Amino acid sequence: MARESRPIVKLSRREGYALHPKAHKALVKRSGPPGQRGNYMGRQKSSQYSLQLREKQKVKRLYGLLERQFAKLMEEASRTRGQSGATLLEFLERRLDNVLYRAGFAPSRSAARQLATHGHFFLNGKRVDIPSIRLKATDKLELRSASKSNEYFKQLDELSPAPANLPGWLKVNRKLVSVEVTGTPARDDAEPDIKEQLIVEYYSR
Repeated sequence: MARESRPIVKLSRREGYALHPKAHKALVKRSGPPGQRGNYMGRQKSSQYSLQLREKQKVKRLYGLLERQFAKLMEEASRTRGQSGATLLEFLERRLDNVLYRAGFAPSRSAARQLATHGHFFLNGKRVDIPSIRLKATDKLELRSASKSNEYFKQLDELSPAPANLPGWLKVNRKLVSVEVTGTPARDDAEPDIKEQLIVEYYSR
């Protein structure tokens, strides 16, 4: 399965945004874009197109999608009733890998994607290994019995502590390592510093 293979810290510096928890410290030390001309490039005034492109790249990389996947998702969001940008973020939040991350079963979205592709969970009683599956209200994810002996899940509280604030549209049972989707994510459930309108404008050119 295709995925972004470049170093996440370097990508985070390029976008000026922590795309992974381990990138926060790196951005404090070196906040400019990577490369010899990084500091100079960071001081240049950005065009509207550049702002749109960078926002699209930031969100695409934040959720771990490739270009074609992201463009198709934006196209679907544009055809759906409602605000295209908010709908795009709703679709991204409802992805299987993101739900595992939001539930606190993985320390990052990339780790959650790995849990999904390894087939550690049942979705409504059936084994699932496609991280892009979009969950809906009443869907339930449960850890497979065969995975309960996995060392990762035995040390879950150490490797991926429970998040301080769980989204209101998820009901998590930490002991059973299960999560139920009880509603639909609102715009406020996604990262607040995403400027989705710039992404809509990028694809509207």
